[in-house]
Amino acid sequence: MQRVREKMEREIMTQPNPYKRKVRVCVATCNRADYSKLAPIMFGIKSHPDDFELEVVVLGSHLIDDYGNTFRLIEQDDFDIGSKLHTIVRGEDEAAMVESVGLALVKLPDVLQRLRPDILVIHGDRFDALALATAAALMNIRILHVEGGEISGTIDDSIRHAISKLAHYHACCTPRAEQYLIAMCEDHSRILLAGCPSYDKLLSTHHKDNYMDIIKSWLGADVQDHDYIVALQHPVTTDIQHSIKIYGLMLDALVSFNKRTLILFPNIDAGSKEMVRVMRKKGIEQHPNFQAVKHIPFEQFIQLVCHAGCMIGNSSCGVREAGAFGTPVVNLGTRQTGRETGENVLHVRDADTHNKIYHALELQFGKRYPCCKIYGDGSAVPRILKFLRTIDLDEPLQKTFCFPPVKDSFSQDIDYILETQSALSIDLGGTNLRVAIVCMKGKIVKKYTQANPKTYEDRMQLILKMCFDALRDAVGLNCRVLGVGVSTGGRVNPQDGLVLHSTKLIQEWSSVDLRTPISDALHLPVWVDNDGNCAALAEKKFGHGKGVENFVTVITGTGIGGGIIHHNELVHGSTFCAAELGHIMVSLEGPECSCGSRGCIEAYASGMALQREAKRLHDEDLLKVEGMDMKLSEPITAAHLITAARLGNSKADAVLHKASTALGVGIINILHTVNPSLVILSGVLASYYQSSVQRIVSERALFSVQCVKVTTSDLEDPALLGAASMVLDYATRRTY
Repeated sequence: MQRVREKMEREIMTQPNPYKRKVRVCVATCNRADYSKLAPIMFGIKSHPDDFELEVVVLGSHLIDDYGNTFRLIEQDDFDIGSKLHTIVRGEDEAAMVESVGLALVKLPDVLQRLRPDILVIHGDRFDALALATAAALMNIRILHVEGGEISGTIDDSIRHAISKLAHYHACCTPRAEQYLIAMCEDHSRILLAGCPSYDKLLSTHHKDNYMDIIKSWLGADVQDHDYIVALQHPVTTDIQHSIKIYGLMLDALVSFNKRTLILFPNIDAGSKEMVRVMRKKGIEQHPNFQAVKHIPFEQFIQLVCHAGCMIGNSSCGVREAGAFGTPVVNLGTRQTGRETGENVLHVRDADTHNKIYHALELQFGKRYPCCKIYGDGSAVPRILKFLRTIDLDEPLQKTFCFPPVKDSFSQDIDYILETQSALSIDLGGTNLRVAIVCMKGKIVKKYTQANPKTYEDRMQLILKMCFDALRDAVGLNCRVLGVGVSTGGRVNPQDGLVLHSTKLIQEWSSVDLRTPISDALHLPVWVDNDGNCAALAEKKFGHGKGVENFVTVITGTGIGGGIIHHNELVHGSTFCAAELGHIMVSLEGPECSCGSRGCIEAYASGMALQREAKRLHDEDLLKVEGMDMKLSEPITAAHLITAARLGNSKADAVLHKASTALGVGIINILHTVNPSLVILSGVLASYYQSSVQRIVSERALFSVQCVKVTTSDLEDPALLGAASMVLDYATRRTY
């Protein structure tokens, strides 16, 4: 009986709780633009039926034929629309906007009373959304506002901030927006730094094999990739006449520029009717270079923006989504003046002449820029769903404000969304290819290692695969990856992310652009530098060089390399050849070096040089001594030479003495040239050389530098940590 009772209790515990309360979430969408941001959230809510119950309300321009009847897209996405509210008063002027808000306020109470949602999700800065927020706040319905705290320009800012003051919770896109909300006295514990929900779909679907089919379906069979323009200009409601003038100048410039152009109709704001009249008066709809459309499905619009030669207008898409593709943008007028933008955006704020806009098109068309993810990293929806689950529906509804002083923090302290700022680090060695997730404190959270392929194609394919694996794991490890750092052998141009000349150990690795393919695939900023320079950067951020203004790092491994930090900055030189420390010549008649010269430090003191000498002694039967264990099949390495010397082999000891002396003399040359206050030896041979080099410096250097300390690195993976430090130092100076 006891066993039966225990079995029944276990079965009850494993069954779903029929009394668990689902969160009733109502998502209200007003137009094609806000649906592209809200749809990913709606899909996320719908995919968790045990936690949420979704209601959809459609209003605004979704239901107007002139704007494409875009509510059908929502139905095609298999969402049940609970209510359709015709709230737009036609007229497209200021009075019609006000009347539309009033009409929405008349119709919304019945709908909200019937649906009784726990939470209403609204987006952005449209006048329809203001009506939604006003009705919900007065009816004691909790509001989650998506994309609050941003600055763009025109009346949109006032509407957006008004909605933020009415909203109980906020899901914002950037750290700056979060800080603005905090400065507006919003409770930081109710603010989620999520990123833009549209990026979840955008970053995962914009690279499609059939993108040319989509482009040709909208622009014609003869159009080429990156050889067309996407134009989208909306009215500026605070200066309608000026925005209409800019629209006409833009159309004139596009006609003169003579490129195939996809132009979308403006939104329903006051002034849009006049803009359409201007377009028709200029014959744009009949012009052979133009294709004028009212609406494009978001998935197809992504492809069109991604592969455009340029985007022009004042749409938020140009300053937000286009940056993720590196698409060049010409932003006209003041509508997006306050937005955070990537380097792909060229502003023409005073677009007062046709020539000025035409010249901006000349400067931008056909360029490609690094991917910029200011507004999202593709994981916004999971964060928002997690945030929704944590909302306590029993807590007091009355909103409270946090008045100054503002909390001095860039992120809220909510443990369920607390993420570790991290870097994706890549180290390209002669033997292995390594990728690691490295957190801000220099801890390697997870590391991946594969044999380095012999060909360029296989190598790039493996790099991207390992990076995708790491990014996927980073979400589960609660790490937010800010960018990618790459450490590689050879001469590197870090400004352009190019490997100019490789070492002999890495084949097919010269004149290689690393930044572009990695950035395009991962949608992250990418930094690239030589492995010796990366070792110096690692010491500067995490090791003995922290806080030291001038120091040198010398890598003693298979080869000899290093990096120079002078006045807290890495020295690259005029042709990116600085700090080739292994090729400092210490003898005119020394052994031949891998660089083709003779007498370099590397020819004496590198692991390859010691291995060469060990093989020579072994071939002459002069290496093995009593007490030394060597298997016949074992390859001869530098380790055998060191072991033999420690066991009293005078020949081996003489080789190592010469190697130590060569390295010490080379470091003295460095001390006499750049006068650092510290020398850090890194690599597998560092601990062996340290005392000998310190002694040689104290005996042979000028008196003024004899006291310079020579120490060994404590860092486990300086190349990986140095690559990560480029990201962690520079990405945190950017926005998101």
